[in-house]
Amino acid sequence: MPSLFRRKSADLVDEAVTSVTPDEASESARSRGYTPAKGRETPKRPTVGRRPGGTSSKPLSKEEARERRRELRAEAAAEFRREGGPRDRGPERLLARNVVDSRRTIGTWFFGGALIVLIGSNAAMPPVVRLVSNVLWGALALGVVVDSILISRKIGKLVRERFPKTEQRMGSLYLYAIMRSITFRRMRAPGPRVKIGDPV
Repeated sequence: MPSLFRRKSADLVDEAVTSVTPDEASESARSRGYTPAKGRETPKRPTVGRRPGGTSSKPLSKEEARERRRELRAEAAAEFRREGGPRDRGPERLLARNVVDSRRTIGTWFFGGALIVLIGSNAAMPPVVRLVSNVLWGALALGVVVDSILISRKIGKLVRERFPKTEQRMGSLYLYAIMRSITFRRMRAPGPRVKIGDPV
């Protein structure tokens, strides 16, 4: 009887202890979400909002922020002065600018003359001064009209010769050139690329 119990307990131990292969041991030791390695460790993701290494995370003071905004405005103004905006792009627009910049225009004196006329036409001025102011105003207006017609005719001729397949609206191009012609040369944007008297 005792031998029978000893044999059963031994059998139970033999059944409970089973041989485990190395592969099975390693697989059982791994966690359920384990992903096999591919030769190198996966780099850690950068924390959201973390600045790249080497850059200062110190916030700017009010004076530094103001100075930075001033620098950005100066850079934007310089770029606009040099390149212009979207309305200034295109070879036809460049040609129109060169036509205007290569000549002296009466329009550049228009605003200065208008100021003189405004002062001279005051009721406190003598009648002779008011008469001269009105004549000057008429002469300036006539000069701007004639100058604008001449500029538009030259631009239209050159555009038809050099860009026969252009899709640019000529009326818009003429207005663009006229507005530039009544702007002081130093205030024109983009800045002039040709000198007065240069061939276009």
